Amino acid sequence: MSSPSKQVLGVAVFLLNGNKVLLGSRLTPVGRNTFALPGGHLEFGESFEQCAAREVKEETGLDITEIEVLTVTNNVLSEPKPVQLIVILVRAVVADPNQTPINLEPNKCDGWDWYDWNNLPKPLFAPLETVVLRGFNPFPSH
Repeated sequence: MSSPSKQVLGVAVFLLNGNKVLLGSRLTPVGRNTFALPGGHLEFGESFEQCAAREVKEETGLDITEIEVLTVTNNVLSEPKPVQLIVILVRAVVADPNQTPINLEPNKCDGWDWYDWNNLPKPLFAPLETVVLRGFNPFPSH
């Protein structure tokens, strides 16, 4: 008997550096070998901002500040099993500009790097691809 389809609520973080964004190649079953923003599941009782700070710290070792909710995506993925992935996308700033990302979850990510927003690697994880195809711009307008 197959497990029932489920909904997952996640938070993904646009960490910006000039015109670049921090991405990692996923090694988990959902979205394997796609490039994704740091982020993860929203835990019960957690705010979006708390989740963003926790996930970025757990995955990259970076401390973040100025966390701001930007947009939401709603994707239904069929592989490896059906899941509806609802993702809150936020923007944040690295608290210490001298800090560099490190891969603290090598079983889940192949490593972190900065990629030019106008020349993103492919394939992108579904929620990120959704906002890119929408023409979304995560950079603040000044």
